[in-house]
Amino acid sequence: LPGSRNVSGNTILSYRDTFKILLTFMRDCKSTDPDKVSFKDLDRTTIEEFLAYLEDDLHCSASTRNQRLAALKSFFRFVQVERPDLLAECQAILTIKNKKSPKPVIDYLTGEETELLFQQPDTTTQKGRRDLALLTLMYDSAARVQEICDLKVSCISLKAPAVIRLYGKGRKTRTVPLDAPCVEIVRKYMEENHLNRSEMTNTPLFFNSRREKLSRSGVGYILTKYVEQANENGGHISEKITPHCLRHSKAMHMVEAGINLIYIRDFLGHESIETTQVYAKANPE
Repeated sequence: LPGSRNVSGNTILSYRDTFKILLTFMRDCKSTDPDKVSFKDLDRTTIEEFLAYLEDDLHCSASTRNQRLAALKSFFRFVQVERPDLLAECQAILTIKNKKSPKPVIDYLTGEETELLFQQPDTTTQKGRRDLALLTLMYDSAARVQEICDLKVSCISLKAPAVIRLYGKGRKTRTVPLDAPCVEIVRKYMEENHLNRSEMTNTPLFFNSRREKLSRSGVGYILTKYVEQANENGGHISEKITPHCLRHSKAMHMVEAGINLIYIRDFLGHESIETTQVYAKANPE
């Protein structure tokens, strides 16, 4: 996976998890210990039973089931080249079809809800100022949560025109412009934490009390905290809001502002304009 296909770390972790679950299934449902599993045990019938196990026993959605199947198919494509004697068994598994799954509804914040969220961090405290910079930059750059977690000081330039370099999905890099209000908030945060010094270029832009980069769950916790706080202060923000919803919100607000979909596609780092069009379809106006 990393050597020949150059897939991302997250893809490798997803494939790893698939095989951990598969080996657990073989042990618990097929009475075959992981070190005893062989190719003769992994026929089409077994793989179909495993997919049913994901949905019936683990209560996975159809999209998760399809994701696990994709990992297995990738493996068996590799096997059929390395072991031509197993070609028929591999091709039988490769013909298993994906299950149709409903397209998820795009959750996003309105302009008023976004403003309310940004009013929640207590800017009289250092942590509150960090959280405001984090939320503002996530929204303004439409970054994925992992892209924000991986940001280093060297990835951001606050000199006009201010830009941020994001290293994201599919190992692709994109450069995104930043608006003046966001630049000012981030500049103050960086000055306060001495991140504008030359020796700090490889330091994580956002870090916890141990000076370690924030994790995805850490960013999610911060956002959830302020969503709950906003609702306590009279807001009506959905409790389902996740860090990815800030990315959706920026995209929707760009669509509402009449910005060309081609530009929005490049801004978000989408491969296809069809992916970007879901935002236009989600807005009846």
